[in-house]
Amino acid sequence: MKILIQFEKKPLLFQRPKHIISCFNPSSFRDSFQAMEDAIQEGYYLAGFLSYEAGYYFEEKLCQDKTRDFPLIYMGVYDAPFTNKEIPAKNPCFKNTLKDLRLNISKEEYFSNIGAIRDYIAKGDVYQITYCIKLLFSFQGGLFPLYLNLLKDQPVPYPAYIETDEFQILSLSPEKFIKKTSSRVVTKPMKGTWPRGNNIFSDAMAQIRFQYDGKNRAENVMIADLLRNDLGRIGTDVKTLKLFEVTKYRTLYQMTSTVASRIDKDMPIYELFASLFPSGSVTGAPKIRAMEIIRELEHEERKIYTGAIGYITPDKDLFFNIPIRTLLIQDEIGEMGIGGGIVWDSTPQGEWDEGLLKAKFLTNLSEKPFL
Repeated sequence: MKILIQFEKKPLLFQRPKHIISCFNPSSFRDSFQAMEDAIQEGYYLAGFLSYEAGYYFEEKLCQDKTRDFPLIYMGVYDAPFTNKEIPAKNPCFKNTLKDLRLNISKEEYFSNIGAIRDYIAKGDVYQITYCIKLLFSFQGGLFPLYLNLLKDQPVPYPAYIETDEFQILSLSPEKFIKKTSSRVVTKPMKGTWPRGNNIFSDAMAQIRFQYDGKNRAENVMIADLLRNDLGRIGTDVKTLKLFEVTKYRTLYQMTSTVASRIDKDMPIYELFASLFPSGSVTGAPKIRAMEIIRELEHEERKIYTGAIGYITPDKDLFFNIPIRTLLIQDEIGEMGIGGGIVWDSTPQGEWDEGLLKAKFLTNLSEKPFL
């Protein structure tokens, strides 16, 4: 397994693992975390991912006794990574072979599910649900060149590339899940999306409108509050460093907030992830009820989408993204999750349009017009 992590423009290349810690069923879930602790104690680095479905096994109410086709945990045990400073630029020989783009749901069923979520909100079950669908496609060609081209065309702060014998993951993620340095933990939930303008004037106006849009602010502050509560369960000195920060990308604007805390620097990895994973930004609030509704309404497992990709050092420092805008490819068949936060003010058409906007960085490569 080879992993290239390029968070905050500080690339790390992990390759030739000593072994891989993997988990496909609940019987080995806790044992996998103990194996991770053991590897760290022996002075090794860990790099890899947790799938979204791993989050079920931190909560007894959500556990399912089933073996999965895609790993819940997949962490390589490595010597120190290479600090790969020379990252190739956009590949001039890249050939577009992205075909057969389609969604895993009809527009009619999507609209129906948004209505069902609004009903749950009206009844007081939840305040917000992050509801996801999938973009499916076929791809032939070099996956690393595809990753480089996507990253060149739309730079993001938390990209990663994972290559195994069974699957490849291309993560063009703009969202930080967690960064721990000694006893300091920072998380940066993302909630809120707005289209870019067509010219300088309309683009500037779009950013201002987004900055003060009530719906997007409501979505954002709900999740920031959830993350504050999650960090408060394991830490002290919980602070909101930033609220409603707007970041510009090539096709859209996104809104984030930043929350920080202090924890025991030697806290067990299991305890840390059990408190925070999956991020509230990819579930909704309250988290457990939101995850139950997500499992009821979504067609299939999210797998890597909205899980966590990253690394852990022998000192127990760690850094993980949330793999949104992330492609999973197996045997030339690909998928990419598309999600959005649904609140009472959400409209089915508005959420549908927002999802297509988020996928535009990939659908623009299609040989034929998408939808």
